[in-house]
Formats: sequence, C-alpha cells, structure tokens
Amino acid sequence: MKTKIVKATDQNIKKATKEIMAGNLVAFPTETVYGLGANALNENAIKKIFIAKGRPQDNPLIMHISKANDIYKYVTNVPKKVEKLINKYWPGPLTIILKKKKIVPNIITAGLNSVAIRIPQNKIALELISKSNCPIAAPSANTSGKPSPTTAKHVYEDLNTKISTIIDGGPCSIGLESTVIDFTTRIPTLLRPGAITKEMIEKIIGKINLSKSNAKKIKSPGMKYNHYKPKAEVILIKTKIVKRFITEISEKNKVLCILNSKTKINIKNKITYKNDKHLGQNLFAWFRDADSKKFNIIIVEATKETKLGVAIMNRLKKASNVIIE
Repeated sequence: MKTKIVKATDQNIKKATKEIMAGNLVAFPTETVYGLGANALNENAIKKIFIAKGRPQDNPLIMHISKANDIYKYVTNVPKKVEKLINKYWPGPLTIILKKKKIVPNIITAGLNSVAIRIPQNKIALELISKSNCPIAAPSANTSGKPSPTTAKHVYEDLNTKISTIIDGGPCSIGLESTVIDFTTRIPTLLRPGAITKEMIEKIIGKINLSKSNAKKIKSPGMKYNHYKPKAEVILIKTKIVKRFITEISEKNKVLCILNSKTKINIKNKITYKNDKHLGQNLFAWFRDADSKKFNIIIVEATKETKLGVAIMNRLKKASNVIIE
C-alpha cells in the first residue's frame, strides 16, 4: 500500500471521509498528537488499527465525536459533573470514561462495559469526524510503544505502507495525549494526566482521585504497556545536573541533553526548554529527532510535578530506562 501525505484541503478531507466510511484508516492531526482513525462502529475497521500499530487488543481506544450532544448516543448516563466538564473543556484535550451502550463495539473498550470519549480541539479533526457521519476511534498514529507522533512526518516514519492517507495539519499545539478521567468509579478517577490538570478539573467538579499504578484492568490508553520510548536509552535526572556526570557519559556515547534553559552547562549536543508548555509540545519530536541522528543516550532534566509538569513527568517516567533521583 502506498501511503500519501496530503494537505488539509476540503477536497482531501472529503476523500479521507470516504476512506473512513469504506472501513479504512486515516491519520489526522489533533491538538494533542496525530490520531490513527477508523469508523468507531465498524469492528473490522477497528481491527485494522491494532494490526497497523502492533497494539495489544487489551488496550482500549478513545472514541472521538464532533458534537457534545453525540455523547448521549454512546453512553448510558451522563452525570451533572460530566456535563459541567463538557461545557468547560470540550472541545479540548479531555477524555471522559462512562458506561457504554451496546452500539459501541467491545473491541474498542477491550471488552469493558465503559467507553472513553472526547471532542478534539482541531478544525481538521472536527471536520473529518463530522463529515464521516460516525464517531472515529483513534489512538496515536504510531507504532505501539514508540514516541507519539506530533507531525505528519512522524506518522509516515512509523506507518508508511500500512495506511493509505495522512492528513498534514502541521505540528500539534499541545504535543501530549489527552487527560483521561474515569466516571465509572464512585469518586471520579484521573487515569492519565494531560494538559487539563487535576487542579483544573477539581475547580469545576470538586475532589477527584488519582489512579493506582497497579490496576489490573486497563480502562485508558497509557496505563500498562511501555510507552513513548525512543530507540536511544533515556536517562531522567531529577537531582541537580552535574556537569561531570554528563561529561563522563559523553566520552563513550553519543549523548543528547534536554535541559531547562536555566541550567547553564556548556556541552555540544544540547536542547533547552523554556517552560513546561515548550517541553510538552516538543518532547516526542526531540526523541524522534535524536533517533534519526543516531544518539544512543538522551539525558532529560526533570521538571516539577505540578500542573502540566505532572503529565510531562508521567511520559518521561514511562520512556526512561534509568531515573536518577
């Protein structure tokens, strides 16, 4: 199969909707990362997602819709707290888990009686979903386990010959996957941190719980398997960066350092981030670029685990081979 990267024109989006309706896969941009989309009501189409990505089938998918009212078609009950969050943060990087209706195929939910739903904050994604006349199941458009794709080029690197179409909408504005909150528990539970932070959610609906890392059942993507890993070994440094430590590693390895701009170390291969937003937008792209340039070690300076930093550190911990406290 020949994979094409196409511009996000009206004509190309129209062609892409025909692919979706025909049961095929289309990669498209969202504000978080690029998604690999299929008709969420077509079980055979969804199977193609798992095959293309090499994704375990016990890892559920997120259903994307284009209008908030569509949620009532696919879930059995929408609590008032959910309605408050929808009114505040949809469209946006917030995924909500609720009890599903029978119309939702079990393959999407890994056999669970709940489904994860969100509305992306991206005009291209919204147009594709709306014109396809169906919800779209869409995990990240990458090989399972690798850094998530934040450009069309990243998708092509992983899925060339496996899908027909990639819609190029430029770099993703956030660069980290959506926040996931589970409303099937007595107290809503944050399963995956993202740009919509715990504090932002609690401001709207009150106290929520944090998920236990040892949960047996996976209700959300990003909870169990290795994720976000480049080919290079990732070393996450949470203590004060020591120049000697970096120098010694660099003597025998090709090392890329991703450091806070306030950390002053004169080394050759260095990328600096200004703040958490800058780091979140570019982290996966920097990982992929490091692999393309054959770095075998990536040293990342940790950020504070507050607000957006919680989501960033969640991804870094999963990507890291070594964490130095």
